[in-house]
Amino acid sequence: MILENKLNISNQVELAIAEEKISKQKAKQLFDSDDINNTEIGTFAGLASIHAYLFADIYDFAAKIREVNIAKGNFRFAPLMYLTQPLAHIDAMPQGSFDEIIEKYVEMNIAHPFREGNGRATRIWLDLILKQELKQVVDWTLVDKDDYLSAMQRSVVKDVEIKVLLKQALTNQVDDRALFMKGIDVSYYYEGYSEFKTEEL
Repeated sequence: MILENKLNISNQVELAIAEEKISKQKAKQLFDSDDINNTEIGTFAGLASIHAYLFADIYDFAAKIREVNIAKGNFRFAPLMYLTQPLAHIDAMPQGSFDEIIEKYVEMNIAHPFREGNGRATRIWLDLILKQELKQVVDWTLVDKDDYLSAMQRSVVKDVEIKVLLKQALTNQVDDRALFMKGIDVSYYYEGYSEFKTEEL
């Protein structure tokens, strides 16, 4: 099923390419314009503002809580009828330590509040929390795609694996532009988008 989009594209491959290009340009702008530093840290409102920034030119549903139930593989994300409750709970979760931050990130992943683009927006959101609280961010180039995806899948039951994986990739280069741009590329690669390099757009 092709997602309804503002670009009036009805071909899945074309839409994926356009979505990657436009949203990567927006991710680059988010960093270069310094708008990223106006984001509310660790809340759903903050995540929604990142999501809107990346995807508002492509989808009407950008930043809006999804109106459908969604699943990935065998995993079903939080059911629609219970979505507002977990989001309020996540907002209230502590974020003072690395473990608390990753627990909050795992919960937001389970909530998966948007129709599309959750992972990409939430990884930026995660880095902003880590930056504010710990003066560190994840160097995503050090996190293998398969390791990450399987750890995230298992994090629903046990979050030890994702904590270990991300902890060993932490860096204190929190304002490094090249690191941010490469991180966006890796984040998109996890989701199957690798047509463009953010830096070159």
